[in-house]
Parts: sequence; C-alpha cells; structure tokens
Amino acid sequence: MRTWFITGGTPGGFGLVFADAVLARGDRLAITSRRPAELAEWAAPHGERVLVLELDVTDAGQVRAGVAAAEKQFGGIDVLVNNAGRGWYGSIEGMPSEAVRRVMELNFFAVLEVTRAVLPGMRARGAGWVVNMSSVAGLRGIEGFGYYSAAKFAVEAVTEVLRAEVAEFGIKVLAVEPGAFRTGAYSNFADEPVSETVDAYLPQLDVIRKAMIDQNGHQPGDPERGVQAVLQAMDLESPPHRLVLGSGGFDAVVDTLESTLADIRANEALSRGADFPG
Repeated sequence: MRTWFITGGTPGGFGLVFADAVLARGDRLAITSRRPAELAEWAAPHGERVLVLELDVTDAGQVRAGVAAAEKQFGGIDVLVNNAGRGWYGSIEGMPSEAVRRVMELNFFAVLEVTRAVLPGMRARGAGWVVNMSSVAGLRGIEGFGYYSAAKFAVEAVTEVLRAEVAEFGIKVLAVEPGAFRTGAYSNFADEPVSETVDAYLPQLDVIRKAMIDQNGHQPGDPERGVQAVLQAMDLESPPHRLVLGSGGFDAVVDTLESTLADIRANEALSRGADFPG
C-alpha cells in the first residue's frame, strides 16, 4: 500500500482524478486544498485512508506542516504528485510585475517547497516517486502564457537535474506534460480578465482568450485516461523520464523539438567555430 501526497485538490482538476485512481488501487493519500470544505463530501466514504489538508502551496510554513501531518498519520510519503498550478494571460512585455511573480510562485517555487519538504523522508527510506505535473508549455512556449511557459520550463529543468541527483537514494522522478485536457482549469478562463500594461498586445490576448473559452468542454484529452497513462508509466520496469499526454500535445512537442534540432544543426559550423583553434 502506497501513500500519496497530491497537491491541488480542486474539484474538476487532475488532482482529484489522481486521488480516485490511487484509492481504487487500495492506496492512501493526503490531498491539499485551499478550500478543504469542498472535498469533505468526497473524502467522507474513504475514512482514514484520506487526509484532506488545508494548504496554500505558496506558503512554505503551511507546506512543511502539511507534509509533517501526512507523515505522522501515514508513517511516510511514497509518492509526491506536484499538481497545483494555473496560468494567467499576459504578454512578456506587458504582464504586470506582480502577476509575473504570482505565476512563478505558484507554478515553480511552490513545486520546490513541496518537493524539498518531502525528499528527506524518501531518502531515509531509500525509495519514493516524485511526479511533477508540467505542461506541453514546458517544452514549447505558448503565446499569451509566456510566464506560465517559463515556470513550466523551469520545472522541466529542475525535474531533469533532480532525477539524476536522487537516483542513488532509490527515488524516481517523472515529468508529465498534458496538452489540452477536459478539466476545470479551462473554466477559469471564462471569467479571467486580461490584465495588461501594454495596450498593443490586447488584440492578441483577446484572440487567445476567446480560443481558450471556446475550447472549454471540447478539449480532446480525457483526464481519467491521462492519469491511467501516468500510473502505467510508473509501473514500467524502465519508466520514462517524461510523459506527454494527449495526441495534440504529443504532435506539438515532437514538431517543436524536431524543428529546434534542425535549427541547431543548421548552424553547427557557427557553433563549433566558437572554440579556440586546434
């Protein structure tokens, strides 16, 4: 029986889909939420197998206290799923500075805080899993979501390095990059205003906002199938380092990486010419 620690337990999101899937496997879990009352009815039938924690992942003190509470109740954490996060509209030039910091705090620094709080227990037991819910935006930048993309690129880099650093302690690390999935995340964009300090970008952002709203409810990705794909990947004898979820996301990532590789190779002579002669 594994014990899971899942952040971002918002109804309609990936967090609760993960929770249902691991409970169906017979596992236990702690799940975090800024509004735990929303999960009370869902959690009640599971009794002591579920611990709902009121926790803001951007608050380091709450993170440490939540991890300690989960370890006390269950004896340890076997799997961490860093799922909490969201994006906001804005151009690179014109997104307000406070919004930029909010994006990075939630989507990057919070991931670090939770991971660093959980790792000591995993190292002590010589086993564990860290699953970082990244995004296709972490492998190809998305216009209108530049700082969200930047945060997810940072998550990708940290995941890559962490995987190498903790391997000797029996800890495995996976980055998951969903494309467009039919979760409640898209519903947020219906009421989300565009807060932009440079009017020149407003027409672009309005088009992007409309496309996001129109796509809501029609995204091709099935969250339940996505979570099952993650669980199947974790069960493999040689688990992948990253898992792109959804056909659209897969195609977009492959096209982006192939284009990037072609661009780098096209300028190989310039790259190699930067060395000292001989």
